[in-house]
Amino acid sequence: MDKIKAIEAFVRVVDTGGFTKAAESLHTPKATISTLIQDLEAQLGVRLLHRTTRRVTVTADGAAYYERCIRILDDLREADESLSSRHREPKGTLKVDMTTSMASMLMQDHLPAFLRRYPRIDLQLGCTDRPINMVSEGVDCVVRVGEVNDPSLVARRIGSMHFVTCVAPSYLAEHGTPQHPQDLLQHRWISYFVQGRIHHWEFIKGEERLELQLPGGLALNDSNVYRDACLAGVGIGQIPSYAFQCYERQGKLVRILADWGTDALPVHVLYPSNRHLSTKVQVFVEWAAEVFENTPGLRRV
Repeated sequence: MDKIKAIEAFVRVVDTGGFTKAAESLHTPKATISTLIQDLEAQLGVRLLHRTTRRVTVTADGAAYYERCIRILDDLREADESLSSRHREPKGTLKVDMTTSMASMLMQDHLPAFLRRYPRIDLQLGCTDRPINMVSEGVDCVVRVGEVNDPSLVARRIGSMHFVTCVAPSYLAEHGTPQHPQDLLQHRWISYFVQGRIHHWEFIKGEERLELQLPGGLALNDSNVYRDACLAGVGIGQIPSYAFQCYERQGKLVRILADWGTDALPVHVLYPSNRHLSTKVQVFVEWAAEVFENTPGLRRV
């Protein structure tokens, strides 16, 4: 039995919650994964996993062993990378996830430069606005907007996102211009939702703060489609300032309620806290921080 492969198989089964997903993520036949863990249990003389037809759960002994295995694998990876990074550039598959609108912005202006800088990294970029399970979906890191309350993740703050209340000129020509946030109740608006929860609209003017829950209207859960709805004149929306500036110059969007601002939201790169930060993830995090620092409207405040 290859002890290291057996440990890797065991850790992946625990992380993914099953033999099938573990086999897929390791590109190994399911029968091989099962055999490795059976041999590992036989050698240790304890049962590491409870197996039923529906699911796989870790035993008390297995949970304790899992924590030690994580540290062993991290130490091995760190030892390998401490030597290999001196002699060759980062390489391998890097799985990243970010919102669709952010991916569009980075693709147009910055991602080609990242790929030229690190030609041996194979980037798999997922574009979703929904929360994801990084371990079970095999993602190395994600870029997300907003506060982070998950203690299982490490959050590296790389920037801030400011939002602008705006609308297409065609909408204003037909419906007029609201002068106060409360006037939005008499207009058409576009809301954003995640996992069924519609985000409130917030407005700040000096010491005055308003939070509006606008009923009805159009609600979307994709940031690119949200932007497109604003451009189409469907209603009033709030989009990131870095995107608005481009469409304002083109005459496609107009800012309204300019004396009412919104709180800037933090932007983080997130990765699991129980995983060693590989060289390829390190260079991506540093690159992302560099991009945000040098992009007006995204710089950390």
